[in-house]
Amino acid sequence: MELQVDGEGFLVNRDDWSEEVAREMAARDGIEATDEIMNYIIEARKMFEENGVVPPIRKFSKAMNTDSKHLYEVFQKGPMKLICKWGALPKPTGCV
Repeated sequence: MELQVDGEGFLVNRDDWSEEVAREMAARDGIEATDEIMNYIIEARKMFEENGVVPPIRKFSKAMNTDSKHLYEVFQKGPMKLICKWGALPKPTGCV
């Protein structure tokens, strides 16, 4: 699958996003995009559409009825950065 991404692997054009694209991007990062991961991505996209910002991890984990520790276990590192990357969302604030 051909994807136009920036130097950090984020999609250049948000409109290119689909669940298939998200799964491919995760696979390129060595992670299988399970149904749980896809659910987090889809919910973060909904939150972004409603609020115009990527939620911070604490607010996101609260909205998802889980704790941030669990998100780190699922994503192995930087959950909000990966959710945003694979979900074609802007890089979260405070993320280097």
